[in-house]
Amino acid sequence: MRATHVPETGVITVREWPKPQATEPGTFVVRMTAASVCGSDLHAALHGTLHPKGPERAGYPGHEGVGVVSESNSEKFPVGTTVLCVPPGEFGGAFAEYMLLDDDHAVALPSDVNSNDLTQMRRYMMAQQLGTCIYAFDLYWPTEVPARTAGTCVIMGAGSAGLFFLQDALRRGFDQVIISDKEPARLEIARKLGARAVLIPDEDLGTVVSELTGNNGADLVIEAVGSDELRTQAVDIVANRGIVGWFGLYESFEPTLVPIFEVFRKCVRLQGSVAAQSEPGLKSFHEAVRRIHDGEVEVDYCLGPTHTLDQVAEVLRIAERGGDGQVKFTIVP
Repeated sequence: MRATHVPETGVITVREWPKPQATEPGTFVVRMTAASVCGSDLHAALHGTLHPKGPERAGYPGHEGVGVVSESNSEKFPVGTTVLCVPPGEFGGAFAEYMLLDDDHAVALPSDVNSNDLTQMRRYMMAQQLGTCIYAFDLYWPTEVPARTAGTCVIMGAGSAGLFFLQDALRRGFDQVIISDKEPARLEIARKLGARAVLIPDEDLGTVVSELTGNNGADLVIEAVGSDELRTQAVDIVANRGIVGWFGLYESFEPTLVPIFEVFRKCVRLQGSVAAQSEPGLKSFHEAVRRIHDGEVEVDYCLGPTHTLDQVAEVLRIAERGGDGQVKFTIVP
């Protein structure tokens, strides 16, 4: 089968690999319908966070995909089942014609999903990233007694994750959501979804947050880009006793500076989020599939043009420079 290969940082090729086989109980092979590019793919393939086993893994670093079970050694996922693929991010496997999964890393799609309808399948593919956002938001904004005031939520980055966080913040009752980005097209989507959009560098995010919160700062700040500079700014603009959620992955394995004095002075809670794919029962991914099925979340702005496996390297470079107006990129094997 054909799949991507990342032999070293900055090199993304496509070559022939052995087709996977479901030899172990509870495993199955998925014939991939589509995969999508995640921001963490850029860090892994281009920015120096290549997993040590990455060069040995077919389809790396892709980990968002949908497809149909073509071979099965699983009672839970028989042949013909349409699935959302939820492999651990460090394993990848989605940028391929076939992918091996197990019972703990897939979600069956609703029975009324037509596997031959690429548009419909691509909508449900968004449940992978939406699921990671739901999982993260539960960490960033847990149920507390007494309940926190859901006043202002700031989201740094209007990519697909940032826009999902925006919709979830409004769903959770925040009075106002402020979202920043460098791409006008993405911010226009954010405005339509109900956010106050901040175009960087035309506006200063800190100034806008100060003006809209009466100098109090934001109750919750979510960094959804993966920038050390923005993680520092998040601490600056969060309110006293506020929460900062770090979602965008680290830029490298090297240590980075954190404004510790400000964290202590303001009594800030710092919360990371990773490994949603290890959540028991994949609860957040099931919820994401349900919301898409019931029309409770908008995802069609993610359905831009499709690309082939041979274009993965090119697409990653486009995504790296901001997406050229696109929110999400689809790879069709």
